[in-house]
Amino acid sequence: MHHVQIACPAGSEDLLRHFYGVICGMPEIPKPPALAARGGVWFAAGDQELHCGVEEGFAPALKAHPCLAVDDITDVAAAVAGAGGEVRWNNEISGVQRFHTDDPAGNRVEFQQVSRHKIDFIV
Repeated sequence: MHHVQIACPAGSEDLLRHFYGVICGMPEIPKPPALAARGGVWFAAGDQELHCGVEEGFAPALKAHPCLAVDDITDVAAAVAGAGGEVRWNNEISGVQRFHTDDPAGNRVEFQQVSRHKIDFIV
């Protein structure tokens, strides 16, 4: 997989830069000039990418979501909560530490602790 795209409303780019770039520590990727005029913002997610694309008539994704593998889920949860985000822990999958939150556009996002046994699945 090369990238996942989530939708966002026009004008939300700075809020998304703060959430994904500052809070989550994901480096921003410059968009190609032909696509930059459309708005939105892209981020590196390990070897893959997360694209936030402006969508007319935007409605946040409440069920569909990207899952981001992290080295220290406790630190990420603290950063999200410290920025005023809701951290919804989920223990429905035995042995998997994870939580859900919402990005500034209202899209659901999952964070999951990296498992040494599942390192090939990091996004």
